[in-house]
Amino acid sequence: MFDIGFWELILISVVGLVVLGPERLPKAIRSVAQFVGAAKSMANNVKDELTQELKIQELQDNLRKAEQMNMDDLSPELKKSVEELKQAAADVTRPYAKPEETVDTPKVDTEIPVASGSTSKTKAE
Repeated sequence: MFDIGFWELILISVVGLVVLGPERLPKAIRSVAQFVGAAKSMANNVKDELTQELKIQELQDNLRKAEQMNMDDLSPELKKSVEELKQAAADVTRPYAKPEETVDTPKVDTEIPVASGSTSKTKAE
């Protein structure tokens, strides 16, 4: 990233020692190291997110190609991409799907049985 050689590092450390002094220099080095670590972490997170977005975009492009070809004569990798995208869509919509009720099935009243040792009275008693 930076093209800093050995002599440049020596010069920076001597200037830092003169400007900050021997008491504040270690604290300054720690804070710079923490800042560099945080910057690297943030850069890696952005890189991972971009990679994920590019993969999603590629899957969407493959799905559009498949729709244009009417799902005929697809290459194996394109079929795999389409199946992955369909599975991902099904996984996303599954938690939000409402249970379907059919009209033909009669609704049955279910009664909660009372424990035999219970002292509560029911309507039949």
